Amino acid sequence: MSDLVPLQAVLNARTSTLLGEAAGAGRRGCPLSDLRDRLRRAGLRPTRQRLSLGWLLFGRGDRHLTAEMLYDEAMRAKVPVSLATVYNTLHQFTEAGLLRQLALDGSKAYFDTNPSEHHHFYLEDEGQVMDMPDCGITVDSLPDAPEGMEIAGVEVIVRLRRRPGSRQS
Repeated sequence: MSDLVPLQAVLNARTSTLLGEAAGAGRRGCPLSDLRDRLRRAGLRPTRQRLSLGWLLFGRGDRHLTAEMLYDEAMRAKVPVSLATVYNTLHQFTEAGLLRQLALDGSKAYFDTNPSEHHHFYLEDEGQVMDMPDCGITVDSLPDAPEGMEIAGVEVIVRLRRRPGSRQS
């Protein structure tokens, strides 16, 4: 059975049941409460749809996905959302600093659940994104920013493709 299926049960459960504590006790240790707090700290109201999509996004560690990938996960988990809602939520999470949008392919946007500054490999043939190991990449000789502007960050994306005749591992 998919680990996405119990999502509705978790979202419908009371915090005290999740924690095994008496009602009114502290909410420490509850992933759903942590997610609610994370959304509130980012300035977002923890609506049912944001909680559902946030649970799917952040419940599996750092990863990279498109809106279509998240929508497919939501459908498998029986979360009633439209693709437009998924797009809107991803953009809201990005604006709030919870996600990082990656411009890797002109046809679709990828979202990284790790918003810290880091670099990526992009496997063009598979459309897969991977974090690059921290290997001390430096970018020298950046141009001066135009008047009134400042450089907000630098992203390094190394595009990879398989050599003809090479095998997949």
